[in-house]
This record gives sequence, C-alpha cells and structure tokens, in this order.
Amino acid sequence: MKYKKIITLSIGIPILLGGCMNLDLGNHDKNGGKTEANSQAEYNQNLISVQDYTGQGYELDGGEETTKIAEAHREEIEKAVKTFFLDKYKTKVKVHHIVGALNAASVFVESEGEPHFHTYAVVPIDVKAEEVLTDKVWSQEGQVESAINSGIYAMVFDQELGKLDDYLAKTAKQEPVVGMRQEAVNNVMASGFHTIYYYITTFDDSLDKVYLKYLKNPNKSKEEWKREIKHSKTDPESFYVTIHLFMEKPNTEPDKSIFDQIVKDMENMEGLAPGQYSVFLHDNTINKKAGSNSQENTLERSDPTYIMKD
Repeated sequence: MKYKKIITLSIGIPILLGGCMNLDLGNHDKNGGKTEANSQAEYNQNLISVQDYTGQGYELDGGEETTKIAEAHREEIEKAVKTFFLDKYKTKVKVHHIVGALNAASVFVESEGEPHFHTYAVVPIDVKAEEVLTDKVWSQEGQVESAINSGIYAMVFDQELGKLDDYLAKTAKQEPVVGMRQEAVNNVMASGFHTIYYYITTFDDSLDKVYLKYLKNPNKSKEEWKREIKHSKTDPESFYVTIHLFMEKPNTEPDKSIFDQIVKDMENMEGLAPGQYSVFLHDNTINKKAGSNSQENTLERSDPTYIMKD
C-alpha cells in the first residue's frame, strides 16, 4: 500500500487545513511602509503569551460560516468522527476541538491509549442547507497513517524518548523556558505523537508495512512492536523530532546562550531515539490564529543542519 507521506516541520498544520498562514509582513504594494506597518500591527494583535494559549482564536480560511453550523451540530460531528476512526483506522479517539473551514469542519482528535498521537479529520458542510455531511468524513491522504506510525515509533523507543523528556523537563526547571500548554496541543496540533515540548513525524515507505500490521492487530503490545521494529535496521533519516521551546517571560528575546547550550547538549547526548532533530527557541508569544510562532527572532537549528542520531 502506497500513500502520500505528510511531514510537518513546524508547529501545527494550518497549511494542510487551509489555515491562516499568510505571515509575509513585507507587503510591497504601492502603499509601501504604511501597508507594512498596518500588517505588522494586525499580526501583533494576534500574539498571545504561550502560557495563556489553549487554542482560542485558531482560525482556518473560509470558516466564518461553517463554524456556527459546526457548533450547532457538534454532537453529530463527534459521533461521526469517532465512527470514522474506529472503522477506517481501528482506533478509538477523543474529539478535542472543531474548527470551521471552507465548506467543512476540521476536527482535532487524540487517540485513546497506545499508539498515542494527535491528528484530524474533515467533515464536509453544505453551507446553503446548513447541514453537516456526516456520511462523507475524510482525512488527508497519509496524514493519519503517518500519525499512527509516529505513535508506534514512540512505543518502540519509549526509553530513548524518556531520556529526551527528562532532559527537556530539567531544562525547563533550570532555565527560563517553557513548552506549550497541553490544552493547546490537544486543540490545534495534529502532527502525530506530540508532547508539550516536541513532536515526531515519519517519512519512510517501509513504514507502510507497519501501518498495515497495525490495522490487522491494533492491540499489539509495546513488546511485540519492539521485537518487530527496534532490532531491525532503522533509517534515522526517516524520523523527525522537532523541539519547540519558548521564553518564560513576556517581552523577552530568545536567549542565544540557552539555545546554544541546548543544541550542544543535544549534539553530545547519547542514547536518544534515531532521527533528525530540530531545535527552535521562540520568544514568549504564539500567533493564536495560526497556533504557531513564525517570528524572525526565533533561533533555530533545523534543515539542512539537523542534529542526527542513529
């Protein structure tokens, strides 16, 4: 079975869902500096402290009308999406957030138990008739499959990821940095296995077999997955671990000394899960409409200079 792989190397998935990602503040039209200043002011109005962000204000293009319709039919949508995941992906999910999009509602879900992951489904909406088409629920090709694979990866390399968890939690205690709130992860993130500090995405044709094995036996234990995957050849270039940290205090620029130390620690750390690691250190803000921080002051170590672990 072949399907298109989805790699998400920044917070959230607004591009995949048609979200508000027009962050080009340098609008070079005839109004020049005035237009740019207005765009910057509008952008700044959407910034919120990461500690206060739970997903409020998240928007997708074309969602003005459909949001109201989706809210009026929330119970129907939740039931349809849960049935969709159980029938197609053999997975029970919790519905966290429903966001109106163009002629549809995007539904953010979290799997129950393991493999653990966050993803989304789409429920079409007939705006004119104000009806939700619960018999036509769909998901972007490869999106859920990749999310399931990332959850299985996290099961197989649980001890190695536990080392990363401990390091990031310790760093957050010792340094003035924080991760996202769990509520924000639940409500607007759909990248697969996701913690408050990082998420995992996968990109490997060989993982098609893993997904198919999961469909045949979704109750396979962690030990069984480890026997099948961990001791076989694992290509670290097939896995991406993306770390996002934020400054703890408002109106604080990303601290380069903290960032450099984290990068150095990651480079020298042994016993991590195989993969290509990226590190981002943002200021204290997040764009509530997009669920991400895309400001120019962000410090990053990423493509093409990933931190490789094998």
